[in-house]
Amino acid sequence: MPRDKSESHEKILKAAVKEFMEYGFENASMRRIANEVGLTVGALYRHFPNKEEIFAVLVEPTIRELMAKYQAFVEQGYEVMKCGDIQQLWNDSESETKWLMCFIYDHFEAFKLLICRSQGTRFERFVHDMAELEERSTLDYFERLKQYNMTVNELSKQEFHMLVTANVSALFEAVIHDFSREEAMHYAETLDAFFSAGWKKILGI
Repeated sequence: MPRDKSESHEKILKAAVKEFMEYGFENASMRRIANEVGLTVGALYRHFPNKEEIFAVLVEPTIRELMAKYQAFVEQGYEVMKCGDIQQLWNDSESETKWLMCFIYDHFEAFKLLICRSQGTRFERFVHDMAELEERSTLDYFERLKQYNMTVNELSKQEFHMLVTANVSALFEAVIHDFSREEAMHYAETLDAFFSAGWKKILGI
């Protein structure tokens, strides 16, 4: 982790974003980052012990914020379950795509790094990890529904995994293709319409 929050530190992060965006993590150069801010490579290492730690500083705050908001959304769903209205629960879940897209575009730079430039870092499985998180939370929803005498059709674990992965991966295509915010929000509505109809049909809602 960085040793200070100096002006040089902030300049390093700015230069690092430029470097990672252009070259990706694997081909990014600590020497070029140092040259960009007028430091020696040795001086750069006094701020950050390695290249991945620079990358982490750029993306981890966004990941932590996303996880906190995601958990709050999940907890909100648990409260809706207590009303015993599966349709209301489904309607609320449909809004997840829109708030996620808003969050992504509020932190677009970090998501561009995570999704398109993180190969070779501990963050390279970010989309896969998000799909697994969505899969676990959805399966937990299904189990909790039974407590309130609400059920949905069951899918094979393999099919369910693939469909959730496709659903989550589709969301991040907006980042990969550099959609404008307006284009991305329209795309979010399209995703909702497309996947919602399919999930309702499969789950028997």
